[in-house]
Amino acid sequence: MRRTHLRRGVSSVEFAFSTLVLVPLLLGVGAIGINLIRTLETAQLARDAGHMFARGVDFSKDGNKTILTTLGSNLGLTTNSTTSKAVVVLSALTYVDINACKDVGAVDAGGNPSGCTNFGKWVFTQRLTIGNPSVRGSNYGSPITSGLGTNNVTVDSTTGKISESDYVKKGGAVATFTGINPYSNVNGDISGLPSGQVLYLAEAGALGFNMKPFVSNAATYSYGLF
Repeated sequence: MRRTHLRRGVSSVEFAFSTLVLVPLLLGVGAIGINLIRTLETAQLARDAGHMFARGVDFSKDGNKTILTTLGSNLGLTTNSTTSKAVVVLSALTYVDINACKDVGAVDAGGNPSGCTNFGKWVFTQRLTIGNPSVRGSNYGSPITSGLGTNNVTVDSTTGKISESDYVKKGGAVATFTGINPYSNVNGDISGLPSGQVLYLAEAGALGFNMKPFVSNAATYSYGLF
């Protein structure tokens, strides 16, 4: 009985020490789990936006923007470019071949791409951003509208479209593909998508759930090519 008396309270002390490990572990698992759910929601948003965009849905219209923000409401997506907690970046791209150069008169008398700055490159033909652009930038670059002088491109403030003359002749329209090339023609060796096709790119990003010191500066990102 004396030994039992001396051991009273030991289990409480042991439990208190175990919580020093178990509680942070539980909090960390919860934070990671929430961000995993947000990652899945971001991937779904990118897929849904890309499917609609590739099928001709005009996201420059307010009604269609409302549909998109409804799909991304769980991520905090709104049309407000400063308070939205998510962003969707929609891009249309095409490959500049000799036919595109001819369309804007960027060939010489022999039919060579003289003055066709973007010949053999993928370029932006349209760019729309819904949400807060500071949340996440595009992995594939952006049309450059300032800083390149005569190579700056003009993006329509409403539709996001870039004129054919700009995306064929001006370097500011060139997109950056890292690790992939949807179409290429190297010494006659053609690979990828047929030249002249339009590639639709949908990217989505959102602010994640932060819980320091377990998770900080969390963000989610997903993209889809259509």
